[in-house]
Amino acid sequence: MTYTYEYPRPAVTTDCIIIRGKVHREVLLIERKHEPFMGNWALPGGFVEIDEDLLEGAIRELREETNLTGVSLQQFRTYGKPGRDPRGRTVSVVSYGTLDNDEKAMAGDDAANVQWFGIDNLPPLAFDHAEILDDFFRFMDFYS
Repeated sequence: MTYTYEYPRPAVTTDCIIIRGKVHREVLLIERKHEPFMGNWALPGGFVEIDEDLLEGAIRELREETNLTGVSLQQFRTYGKPGRDPRGRTVSVVSYGTLDNDEKAMAGDDAANVQWFGIDNLPPLAFDHAEILDDFFRFMDFYS
């Protein structure tokens, strides 16, 4: 049975925080290939498909944009402040994982480039990804 709600609904996205290194921690970022924020750095992620589990969507987006597979992801937080995405009302479920090896990340799908950045030397970030990473680094006590 199909039902249409009279209220607008937000889009659901996923963003992935991938960390490597125990002493000199780095985070994986993608350079956006398309607008909005084309040419800016961002967390790997994208829209969750209508029939897709949230974690499956995160794993898929990570694979499509970075070629990384087998990364164990856990849900971190959800971000949904109005205006966080200029395309419209978007709620993002953020997941995180760590990489203990030097598996090669390669740009794909919506990523023009992929690069590891030291957590103390991040470029300007698209969307609200600077806020997300700041929250995550505090949560994980990376600043101590």
